[in-house]
Amino acid sequence: MDLRKTIFVEEDILADGGRQLVRRVRRVAGLAVIANPYAGQFAQDLSPLFDVGMELGALLMKRVIELLGEPAVSYGKAAIVGTLGEMELGGALLHPKVGKPMRTAVGGGEAIIPSNVKVAVAGTPIDVPLGHKDNVWSFDHFDTMTVMVPDGPRPDEIVMVVAVADGGRPHPRVGQTRVVV
Repeated sequence: MDLRKTIFVEEDILADGGRQLVRRVRRVAGLAVIANPYAGQFAQDLSPLFDVGMELGALLMKRVIELLGEPAVSYGKAAIVGTLGEMELGGALLHPKVGKPMRTAVGGGEAIIPSNVKVAVAGTPIDVPLGHKDNVWSFDHFDTMTVMVPDGPRPDEIVMVVAVADGGRPHPRVGQTRVVV
């Protein structure tokens, strides 16, 4: 793995919609910028990226959990592939093996880990979807954290993101009357 840099973003939400929160919501994301080993080429076997994703997930989650400072309730992951790549490369980083270090770091994680992947130029923001770590139907925890790398991904790079939160949306009211159709 050719790692160029890591970035950690901390976000504390204290008020939303003109109203103070009863308890602040903290979100933390870890981003890694790596060289794309498949830049400019189509490869059938992407399995080498599976282990890279697991390694990056463990590296990023260790620091993300430290920065969160509270037990993680929600989690999510995302990737931005530079323009010499394709979406499937982000999927190869995120889906097969990154879940294990994420679930270990949050102390469980029964629910799927929401994800987002896109191909874009340097400086493009990405919305990292967040969902409750144990209850996929917890509507009050459907949330996002928007992050970006000003100089990445370069065309031959990939940005991988993991994110956690210690709560749901700032003033959740949707899940209280949830009806599943």
